Amino acid sequence: MLTDKQCKAAQPGPKPVKLSDQQGLHLLILPSGTKSWRLKYRFEGKEKQLALGLYPEVRLGEARDAKDEARKLLRNGIDPGSRAAKAAAPDQAITFGEAATRWLSLQQEGWKPKHAKTVKDRLEADLLPKLRSRPLREIAPRDLIAELDRVQQRGAVEIAHRLRQYASAIFESAIALDWAETNPAASLTRALKPVPRRRYPALLALRDCRDFLGAIEAEPCQPATKLASRLLALTAVRPGNIRFAERTEFEGLDGKEPLWRIPASKMKLELAESEQDAFEFIVPLSRQAVATVKAAIAFAGNRKYLFPSTRYSHRPISENALSTNYKRVPGFGGRHVPHGWRSSFATIMNERAADLDRPADRAIIDLMLAHRPAGVEAVYNRAAYMRRRRELAQEWADLLVADLPEPETLVEGLRKH
Repeated sequence: MLTDKQCKAAQPGPKPVKLSDQQGLHLLILPSGTKSWRLKYRFEGKEKQLALGLYPEVRLGEARDAKDEARKLLRNGIDPGSRAAKAAAPDQAITFGEAATRWLSLQQEGWKPKHAKTVKDRLEADLLPKLRSRPLREIAPRDLIAELDRVQQRGAVEIAHRLRQYASAIFESAIALDWAETNPAASLTRALKPVPRRRYPALLALRDCRDFLGAIEAEPCQPATKLASRLLALTAVRPGNIRFAERTEFEGLDGKEPLWRIPASKMKLELAESEQDAFEFIVPLSRQAVATVKAAIAFAGNRKYLFPSTRYSHRPISENALSTNYKRVPGFGGRHVPHGWRSSFATIMNERAADLDRPADRAIIDLMLAHRPAGVEAVYNRAAYMRRRRELAQEWADLLVADLPEPETLVEGLRKH
């Protein structure tokens, strides 16, 4: 017979582990770490299993009591796993809220904290208010679609689709524990409006890109914002990488192969990947990008971030600093956003690759945008084709800022070195 100490100490392995108690009762430890009470029994000549709850929510003594109740049903000719038996058993009426809590607790171990909070907040705001106390077995597709429709009606179509995915995952997890028999969220995709394809407004002609950069740099905005805008345009990284850039990430600025080493923790990665150095991203820097970084370092002084906030020196520029100023550029309002530089770079450089008969450049341009090819190792993505990436970065910079003043001029009072 098991002891509570054994149940508590049991560790997961690469495959499910079963710890037997008595009369078919056992504790099943899944590779994920979930510990579930199961009862193996035979009914009408067939071997079956019944889920009796999770450990430690259901203690060893409670699991034995549930096992005794199930065996009593068997003696009376009733299958304890039947719908009627489950509906009559209070401990089997697991609610959507309980299942959601368990699913979140398991998933968030592999999520970044910000993403985990986003998922929890969405469930709390849009599904749990009406479904929290509803038993899983009583929830039908119409119940879910009613809640998702409310989300769609406020214009949040993409969020409605994500909520359906969360609900489906919750039900799939519950089915594995025998808390539910069907997944009412599985077939609801076509009952929702299609997700509108996200398009970031972007300038796709080289002349427009040059004119836009010149126009925003002529606007009365903070030097850090102007420098951040120029480095963003030159590197085509994600705006968040620019915002949180630190001077310690830049290497070899006075050498032949200057680069920007963006830590994995700042990349758009899953939690497990973001904790591995192999997933850092290396950006080769053009001469113009190096000059911009040096001007930013001189302006930032000893502050942590390359582009510091003017109000709070220990913080980076605000999340909306670039986008707000981009909207104000005369003649370009609404035509280009910070994220749009990625589209500008990809479109213009891919067109050049086609015009100059350089088909191999297309894959390299994708690598420069941190798009990892399916099935390709992170190490490959980190430094593959670095020589050609550096050549393309320099070509792009020569095309984009050839007629613009040196970056030092964007900083008032900063002397040229």
